[in-house]
Amino acid sequence: MALKKKRRKIVGRKKPKSGKPSRAVGTRKPSTRSASAGKRSTGQAVGEAASKLIDRRIRDLGGWRGETLARMRKLILEADPGMTEEWKWMGTPVWSHHGNVCTGEAYTKVVKLTFAQGAGIPDPSGLFNSSLEGNTRRAIDIHEGEKVDARAFKALVKAAVARNALSAKKASPGEKKTGRVKLLSGGNPQIPKGDGDAPVQAYIAALPGWKTDIGGRLDKLIVQSVPNVRKAVKWNSPFYGIEGQGWFLGIHVFTHYVKVTFFRGTLLKPVPPGGTGEEARWIDIHENDLNETQMAMWVKQAAALPGWIP
Repeated sequence: MALKKKRRKIVGRKKPKSGKPSRAVGTRKPSTRSASAGKRSTGQAVGEAASKLIDRRIRDLGGWRGETLARMRKLILEADPGMTEEWKWMGTPVWSHHGNVCTGEAYTKVVKLTFAQGAGIPDPSGLFNSSLEGNTRRAIDIHEGEKVDARAFKALVKAAVARNALSAKKASPGEKKTGRVKLLSGGNPQIPKGDGDAPVQAYIAALPGWKTDIGGRLDKLIVQSVPNVRKAVKWNSPFYGIEGQGWFLGIHVFTHYVKVTFFRGTLLKPVPPGGTGEEARWIDIHENDLNETQMAMWVKQAAALPGWIP
């Protein structure tokens, strides 16, 4: 009798409450889900799978937090068409290109966008307002009712991608990869030649000390003054011009100042103070010494003139 009673107890433990066969409860039958589904269950996904999870997160958040995350996500993808969406760390949206660019998290009172290398990229508009004490990361906390300037935010994303691209370049044989840009004489960054905004942002991001802020402010001012501006890095210097008209302005840094050269400077009013050549004139900008009003006037005048064609 004792043995029979013990057996009933064991069988009862296996029997499910629903009355279904015991095989469906507590079994270790291999899962029929796909490998990608298994990754999602552990908090990892890339590409389309990650995008769907981010879509779901935005829907689940709803309200102002969902709207804010959706808006910032749209700006990130617009800023860099090569951006990849990822889902990491048990449910965190991540945007990456040549490495992590930023994450998007939602808390009770803020939506937080954390840039992995934020401390090393220019932020002339002062968008970063959180995690300011670290040496690497920077974050933007967005509260209900707040909106981030779209143009400034896109510039921040582009700068982050450009910095990642530089870090991702292969080091020379036998050279330790540090992700740092070599600084030439006077602290001028050694940036490979290239057309477009990305190499210019990489140049600005690599500027030492206070010159990063000046470089970012100049770039923003030029773009605002000349919306159709063309950009490039040549001879380790950013160049700004108009398609079909040549270059009207170049930037180069030295130990104690940032030099802005107008290639047709003698035709500007007033004429910039530096230089004695036939046409070019320049101005040396020291720390806390950028007159944005005057600079904007010069930029608009210079962009309207025939540019310099090397």
